Amino acid sequence: MPRDGFYEESAVSVRSLREEKLYNGFRITAIVILAITAVVAALVSPAYLGLVFGTEEATLVDRVIGTATWVIMLLGMIGVGLFFWFFKNRFNLSYDYTFVEDELRITKVYSGRKRKPLVVLKADRILQIGWVESEAFERTMRGYKGKKPKICTPNKVPAENKELIYVVHSSSIEKAVYILEVRRQLLENLVYAAGRNKLERK
Repeated sequence: MPRDGFYEESAVSVRSLREEKLYNGFRITAIVILAITAVVAALVSPAYLGLVFGTEEATLVDRVIGTATWVIMLLGMIGVGLFFWFFKNRFNLSYDYTFVEDELRITKVYSGRKRKPLVVLKADRILQIGWVESEAFERTMRGYKGKKPKICTPNKVPAENKELIYVVHSSSIEKAVYILEVRRQLLENLVYAAGRNKLERK
């Protein structure tokens, strides 16, 4: 098998245009809600609280309830805005795979900008490599007794000229199964580095 000392590729969503629109939609919605909340807090709060505390007939209980209601409303608006802000990160995801010598570095990329290193798969700690649609994968996952694999691709079905593979890797912390969406060249590099005996046949 051919092998490169350095090789990299990305797993990008096959629905990238749609997901980018969803990402931007949630992002804009979050910004609008948080901006409205800031305006309400800055401009309306003094008038509202002035009305609550400025009414001579209002009892202490009325003032406490009025203040608590206002604070809860503002916190609710902030919570909704933050929900949309963080929920946007479920869309427009991609994964970068960088093969350097005898290790594969996997990075999660949010909207093509923010990068989060996930894991480094060292070749000498790879126990098994195979295809997700194979019986070997099903047998492997049964051995984990319900523990889910770590999915490192945004796609359930591989893009053109790519394959869904699984890699069983044992680190000093845990033994885990990773699902990747790769081209044939990256698969060959992994197999070459880990050893051909680690590759399960379809």
